[in-house]
Amino acid sequence: MVRLGIERLVTEERHILSGKRVGLVTHYAMVDRNFRCTVDILVNDPAWTVVKLFGPEHGLLNCGREGEEIFTQIDEHTGLVAYSLYGPQYKPTADMLEGIDVLVIDLPDIGSRYYTNISTMVYCLEACAEVGIPCVVLDRPNPIGGMVREGNLQEPGYLSFVGCFPLPNRHGLTMGELAVLYHSTLTPSCPLTVVRMEGWRRRDLLPDTGLPFIPVSMNTTRLDMALLYPGTCLFEGTNLSEGRGTAHPFEFIGAPFIDGHRVAARFNALRLPGVVARPVYFVPTYQKYNGELCQGVQLHVVDRQSLQPVRTGILLLQLIAEMYPESFAFQARHKDGRLAFDLLAGTDRLRRWILTGEADRYLEEAASEVEVFHQQVRDVLLYS
Repeated sequence: MVRLGIERLVTEERHILSGKRVGLVTHYAMVDRNFRCTVDILVNDPAWTVVKLFGPEHGLLNCGREGEEIFTQIDEHTGLVAYSLYGPQYKPTADMLEGIDVLVIDLPDIGSRYYTNISTMVYCLEACAEVGIPCVVLDRPNPIGGMVREGNLQEPGYLSFVGCFPLPNRHGLTMGELAVLYHSTLTPSCPLTVVRMEGWRRRDLLPDTGLPFIPVSMNTTRLDMALLYPGTCLFEGTNLSEGRGTAHPFEFIGAPFIDGHRVAARFNALRLPGVVARPVYFVPTYQKYNGELCQGVQLHVVDRQSLQPVRTGILLLQLIAEMYPESFAFQARHKDGRLAFDLLAGTDRLRRWILTGEADRYLEEAASEVEVFHQQVRDVLLYS
């Protein structure tokens, strides 16, 4: 049985917060194995005082849409101020941290570097270092496991809020390990404590832990979605729907100009491990092609252990670009001149090689980068 960081904090690690004024970075989907949310657990404990709350992307209430600006407000449930870290500010200011003795972070990750809670945690570590207060990270499982890594490390010019320090697309670390990794680069740094889990093994996927699956954002719908996400999130940077506005985001891929039956047949002929494509029709209720009939594929995970999500997503993307060269496109540039796809990919090489049918070159180079990353993180691993 896996015991979470929040569960160990309020039992054998109570001394960490005892008598302190606490700031808490979390949202209401963060629960223990008995479905009690972290906010209630910590706010209602008389051994310390939670004085301020902070919410990441989607907000403390966890109901904002992706990219939607969240504003600071009073949390009706607790009566505390809930500062937004996904709006005018992405990083806690000194004023926000005033009156806090320790900042506690209990945030989810789904195993992919694009998931912005990683950046929120990084910015919190930086803010704590700047004002000289300690930070406590409550660890949770990586739901897609800690053994497999896949993808490239971002190049310096392509760091952003969807990847603020170099990680593979599928990084194979927990939030606690990510905190230790980034903290090792901070100068000056803040005192950091990771409240480790008990009983988690790197080979474990979420079903192996005995813990419930909780949707930790609107489009984090189930485990297979999370397993595919390191590859299918890249479709956000194209004019293909990644299935937002449907019941199966990041599993449905399509557009009005696609013949899903042809794409499914061509994709399945690649015989990629752990995945099968099925032709689908869908009508998104928001985002790309809102209200329009799309064709495409649903990616079905048939073997979670052998699935290679980054390779799967990239080869599907290259296939569609090849089949529909007159219709397929990458999204427009940001104000800073960078393409959204390149920020997700952490490089412009992948985009260029997809257009020339040379995605295998990217996959070969990425495999070499992952081997280097394996060596870099050996000393930060908290679990075996």
